[in-house]
Amino acid sequence: MSEVHQNQFQIRLTADFYDADGEPKYDDLGLDVLSQAGHVAVGSFDEHRPIVTSEQIGDAQGVIVLTPQVTAETVIRSDRLLVVGRFGVGYDSVDVAACTAADVLVTITAGAVNRPVAEAVVTWMLTLTHQVLAKDRLLRTGRWDDRSGYMGCELRGRTLGVIGLGGIGREVILLLAGFGMNPPLVYDPFVAPDVLDACGARSVALDELLSMADFVSIHCPLNDQTHGLIGPRELGLMQPDAYLINTARGGIVDEEALYAALKEHRIAGAAIDCFDNEPVTDPHPLGELDNVVLAPHCIAWTGELFRDIGRMACQSMLDLSQGRRPHGAINPELFDRDSFRKKWNRLTGVDVS
Repeated sequence: MSEVHQNQFQIRLTADFYDADGEPKYDDLGLDVLSQAGHVAVGSFDEHRPIVTSEQIGDAQGVIVLTPQVTAETVIRSDRLLVVGRFGVGYDSVDVAACTAADVLVTITAGAVNRPVAEAVVTWMLTLTHQVLAKDRLLRTGRWDDRSGYMGCELRGRTLGVIGLGGIGREVILLLAGFGMNPPLVYDPFVAPDVLDACGARSVALDELLSMADFVSIHCPLNDQTHGLIGPRELGLMQPDAYLINTARGGIVDEEALYAALKEHRIAGAAIDCFDNEPVTDPHPLGELDNVVLAPHCIAWTGELFRDIGRMACQSMLDLSQGRRPHGAINPELFDRDSFRKKWNRLTGVDVS
């Protein structure tokens, strides 16, 4: 890490990017984007805290955040903080309204996660339908002759239902194009007709999607409208041979209702990467069941993913430091606010008026 100097555009990374010895946990965080920028200095927080504090931010103009929350208290003394960059696309951990009120831009790395998350979804679909985990256990426990009781099924002729047709949902459909599946169903109140046409998908109501899809894959953000979107009633609409996949956010699916549906075999199975309360440090009730596969909110983590997210997050910081509007701004209305533009000018020395 380079030493931080007062007259440079200072960027700090949250401490969870590093181990106890201060060494990066990940091979490539995309910091090469900043390596040739002499006006930028990169540092990191000294310790991990669940909520970013103003003390940790100090004089930094930009903060790249992995897992901690950003609250109103984080930005309450934010005279020198210009931007919070989320390392990923979800931003339910960031109080965007508080940041906007404090003239702090919030960015995400839109697009960088599409391919790895889509690959993970397809991986899970094949894992579930081919009973990969069960068949692995058969051999490990010497139950060769039991294999006839674990017949799988193909994706061919099945129907995918996508909740939220953003970049990830579109990439899932693209990757599945060669499997001979039926035209996909989509529930997304905000999707444009031309996007649906490009995907060969059909827009349907949520209830119709749940009752017709063999795979329900969730790709919507967590917000007031989507919290508890899939509850007991919705799970009851699914076919008994259907699968639920959630790589979006915990809170969208009612975990207790899902547990009951899986335990009673009212749906065939599920693959879950995200949970109501994270981190999950005690055995999760869903882990008791054989018809579910689980991951600790990392099923899509690859070296390429972290490299690409990091490069995009760093590029957003670099763009802002040089007076350019960055990619992935969540509160772009700030660009038209006089107080933010004056702050931008003051902290970068670049005329953005």
